[in-house]
Amino acid sequence: MTVLRTELLEQEEKLLNCVHCGFCLPVCPTYSRLGDEADSPRGRLHFMQAVVDGRLDPGSEAFAHHLDRCLGCRACESVCPSGVEYGHLLEGAKEVLGRARPKGVLDRFLPAVMANSSLLGPFMVMARALRHSRIPEMTVRRLPSRGVLGQIRLGLGMMAATADWRAVGGREHGRRERRLGSAGVLTGGEASGGGGPRTDGTGFGTGGSETLGGGAPTATLLGCIQEGLLARVNRATCRALEVNGYPTVDVPGQGCCGAIHAHTGDLERARSLARANIRAFEASGVQIIAVNAAGCGATLKDYPHLLADDPDFGPRATALAKKVRDVTELLGREGVRKGAPLSLTVTYDAPCHLLHAQRISEEPEFLLRAIPGLCLIPLANHDECCGGAGVYGITHPDLGGWIGDDKVRAVLETGAAVVATGNPGCMMQIGAGLMAVGSEVRVVHPIELLDESYRLAGFFGP
Repeated sequence: MTVLRTELLEQEEKLLNCVHCGFCLPVCPTYSRLGDEADSPRGRLHFMQAVVDGRLDPGSEAFAHHLDRCLGCRACESVCPSGVEYGHLLEGAKEVLGRARPKGVLDRFLPAVMANSSLLGPFMVMARALRHSRIPEMTVRRLPSRGVLGQIRLGLGMMAATADWRAVGGREHGRRERRLGSAGVLTGGEASGGGGPRTDGTGFGTGGSETLGGGAPTATLLGCIQEGLLARVNRATCRALEVNGYPTVDVPGQGCCGAIHAHTGDLERARSLARANIRAFEASGVQIIAVNAAGCGATLKDYPHLLADDPDFGPRATALAKKVRDVTELLGREGVRKGAPLSLTVTYDAPCHLLHAQRISEEPEFLLRAIPGLCLIPLANHDECCGGAGVYGITHPDLGGWIGDDKVRAVLETGAAVVATGNPGCMMQIGAGLMAVGSEVRVVHPIELLDESYRLAGFFGP
């Protein structure tokens, strides 16, 4: 209870300034679908205050039910005129709830695996082997959408969605042309007439516009799911950064950022993981920490709050947070190097923890528009959660499925061949939904498209 009481006291002035304007209601994915005030941000804040005041048992069904339904997308923060930091309050409330009521198996399993490197490594090896077998891809369209089998279907679809976006039907397409569905074609630099300078044998270009980085040593957060199932995104991130003048540095000892633990209320484990990462990045001496996963970036930037009561690591967390940048903050601006054209139709979905938690909105789309030949198609409700939210889609198959289906429908209505989004959970959730309806639309990270443009331009090897 102490954490939630502290969070509420820290937010007291902002909460007292709440004018009950209702701006949070229409942007809340659960309230907009259920129409229940208890499933809105201000409804959940009412429950939190009641628990702290002793008017409601923290183990009560009402507190658990309505709090558990929250996706933690933080869209309410973006529209709150009083500046209430709902995300911090939610994490404190989740910790109180976790102590009062046992968590479900799925809510305990994944965080436990991510926090333990001896478990994470073998788990990811098995997951990649299963993905390579194509069993998840072949199974996902045959299972029913409801019940336990529906939850299994979503899990398999999420795993299958992490496969290389360039592999269609299990085959790697040629360098000059890679077809993605019927709406877009990737055209190689040779076919397009260059698109940029060739390399000098060192792996990077010899001419073109001045680079952005100016030689600042840069580390990338590898992450757990990202490195385990989407390692190609990490490699693409390093290549794109180096092409733009950010020399990348390996950082041994880094691990899970603790995002999923903080979001599920396991704040002590999140703090332990934060301390380990602070030690690792401090030892590297880097000036910039580039992050390509929205949820992870938001968590690293939130380390000062997470460790505010730690006299040793509190100041160190603040120093680290100042170095953290989403990769689109670095490359989604003027001066980013141009590559070869990609004649491809793309729509962009904004990850909640990039848009609402980090308040990064323009940079990802700037990055995509900077790719020659790429046609960016607006996505309706691109600022609404996809329904992923960690394992939410699996643990809440009905409500999560409803929200996810709406996102898939919006993507399909664009007619784009590719949907780009900057968070592994979003990539997996949207990819699974598209696969379930038989769509060939591929889900990619924006940095993968920039990297492909650079590869076709000859800035580095095949």
